[in-house]
Order: sequence, then structure tokens, then C-alpha cells
Amino acid sequence: MKILPQNPAERIVWYTLTLTWVFYAFGALYVVGPVLAWVLAGLVGLSLYLAPIIRPDLRPTGPIPLLIWLWIAGMVVMLVALWIGHLDWGLGTKKTIKSSIGWAKGWALLALFPLAGAMLPIRRRLLVRAQCVVGLWTLLLAPVMLAAPYVGLPESIFTSPLKAVGGPGPEYFTVYFFTMDPASWTPRWQFYAPWSPFAALLGVIMVLFALEEEHRGWMAAGLVAGLLMILASKSRMGLVGLVGCTIAPRMLPLIARSWAWITFSGLAASFAVWGVAALEAGKAGIEGFKSARADSTRVRATLQRIAWERWESDAVWFGHGTVQPGPHLVEYMPIGSHHTWYGLLFVKGLTGFLAFLVPLVVHLGVVVKDAVHHPRGRLPLGILMTMVLLSFGENIEIEAYLLWPALIVLGCHLREMAQPKPSSATQSALPVAS
Repeated sequence: MKILPQNPAERIVWYTLTLTWVFYAFGALYVVGPVLAWVLAGLVGLSLYLAPIIRPDLRPTGPIPLLIWLWIAGMVVMLVALWIGHLDWGLGTKKTIKSSIGWAKGWALLALFPLAGAMLPIRRRLLVRAQCVVGLWTLLLAPVMLAAPYVGLPESIFTSPLKAVGGPGPEYFTVYFFTMDPASWTPRWQFYAPWSPFAALLGVIMVLFALEEEHRGWMAAGLVAGLLMILASKSRMGLVGLVGCTIAPRMLPLIARSWAWITFSGLAASFAVWGVAALEAGKAGIEGFKSARADSTRVRATLQRIAWERWESDAVWFGHGTVQPGPHLVEYMPIGSHHTWYGLLFVKGLTGFLAFLVPLVVHLGVVVKDAVHHPRGRLPLGILMTMVLLSFGENIEIEAYLLWPALIVLGCHLREMAQPKPSSATQSALPVAS
């Protein structure tokens, strides 16, 4: 079954997503994501302003959902917290402007892309198919990337001159074949992501999208590509996401069934017998999970402890305004990096922490409730679970530029929930296919 874009918004989204690897080849992905977000936001504004006279296939699909307003409010509060933090620490006008531009390329995207999905007539199935097209590109390019370290090809090809626009680091504009893990000195692959653990979570999202695909061939391409990204990245977080974020949304409807509660009660009652052994096995598994990359675990834990202590002692409400260089103990990693929540406390204080936590928790609650009763909630729930998992190992705002298809789906889901259900009278009036 062929799926093609049917309106300007869908064409913009379709070609931007299916050309992911082309943009990556030019080191342009970090630029494309924010530009796309603000272009789509401009289309939303134009459609709302010109609603009565604009072309029918660009008219708003309804009022802006309250949850989208909550995301917008949260991200605006994030910007205000940034300004106050810069003012408190005397970071100067130049740095404040630079950080504000960083907000427009990062945190703002968490509101703009769901807004576009909720207000523009972009079909979920189009995004699903486009993601599977990216999966096919990945499989076609994989043999070269996987063979690169064994045939003498360099780790990186080049760094794009687009790095002049500014960003978190040169790795966002560098085109890689692979990278070498400094702990084990073995190759890891990050595909079109700036580093391997993030590529693993993008692989989880690709699997989630592929599970929604109706065409078996495209589904297979997305599933295999997603699994390849997870395994080749050698990321522990990706393996957790593959299991938890794909299975849990499909198991959730069992909660609404009485036999599931009966089964759960029986398991709970028998916990006294097998519970101690299960807990010990769980502890052993966690220790093995941590020891698989002990150096990485140590650095991350130390960064989090420093960020917490500095936040608690120096800047509770509005943070330090920006990340700061870390000591040799954490291999000079910036304090406030490698963890969204500790990073928010350190950089934007409790204000910024709550500005992200509140809309995320509310959105998660809405999606969980819908996923219990309707299959349409499974993909957005898996996406939100992946984002939560990602937030405990990465700074999610600087990775929103690659999460945009998932963020648009979150908005599409809110639009689908707002659509009125057909009445029984309307259903009875529908013609029956012969």
C-alpha cells in the first residue's frame, strides 16, 4: 500500500524525514531539526490566523489542546528561568543571547513539534511509513559502516562547516563511520546520531514506529534497522528500552481485565515463597548491568552528585544558568550534562525542573489512560517511556532535533483523541461494502 503526502505540511515532514541520511551526509541534521520546528510552528500560526480563507488542507484541525498549552507554558518558564539564572550569575548579555538561541534550538522543540502534530493535518501513518523508509536507508548503508573499522576506514569522514552556526559540540556536525570505545577499545556505531547511546534510543523509537506499520515489508525494514541500531551501539540503555518500551504499552490493556487482577493477586500472594530469590537475582542483574561499563557508570554517578551538591548549595530556584566544566575526576565532562533531571537542577534550578516535569507527567497520565482502552495510545506511550528513559542518561533538550518525528506523533495522538466518535446513527447510515 502506497502512502504519499497529501498537503504541504505532510510534504515538508515526509521529505525531511525520508532524507535523514542525506542531511546527515552533509552534517546538517542539527540545523534541519530546529528549522523544521519553527517552520511548522509558523504554518500553525498562519493557519490559525487565516483559518477562514486558507486552503482547506492547511486549516487547523481544531482548537489548541490544553496539554499543548501546558507544554508551551512549561517551555516559556524554562526560558524565563534561563534569563534569571544568567542575571543572577552575571553571565552577560552575549552569553544570555547565545543561551536563548540554544533554548530555541532545544527546549522549545518539545512544545513546537507536538503543537504541529496537534494542529496540522499530518497523518500518523505517514510518519510511520517515513520512519520505516529511514530504516531501509539504514540497512542499505549498514554494511559499509559495520565493515569500516575492519578494512581500515577512518572513524570520521569530515566535520561540516555548518558548525559555525553554533551547537553543543563538533560531534553534532561530524559524519562518522564508527567510533572507538575508550574503555574496551572496540568499535561502536552511532549511525546518524552524535553518539552511540543516543543512537540506541533512536533505534527503540524506530522499532516502536515499525510495530505500527501495516505493510509487512516496510515493518520488517523498520524492525531490523531498529534492532541493528540498538545492538551495534552496544548501549545498555537501548536494551532496556527495547524490552520495556515495546512490551509495556501492549501489556497495559490487561489492567482493565479482571483475570489480569486475579493473576496479579496470585503472584503477589506467592511472593513470600519466591520473592527473596527474585530480589537477589535482580540485584545481581543490576550489578552486572553497571559493571558492563563500570567507567561510564562511575563518571555519570560522580557528575550527578556534583550537580546535586552545587544546586543545593548555590542556586536552588533558578540554577547556574549554564553547564560548567567538570574536574579531572569526571574526565572534564561538563557539570549538568549526561542527565536531564540533574542537569535541569544545576542549570535552571527547581523552576526549570518543574517546568519540564509537570507537562511530562500530565502527558504521561493522559497517554496511559488512553492506552488502557485504545490501541492508538500504544505508540505515544512507548515514545514517552523512551523519552523518560533517555532523560536519565542524556540531556533530552539537545537531542530533540532528532526526536521530532516522535514529538509530532504525540501531537497527532492528542488530535486523534479530540476527534468525536461516530454516533451509532451515523455508523448505521454508512454504506456497507459489497
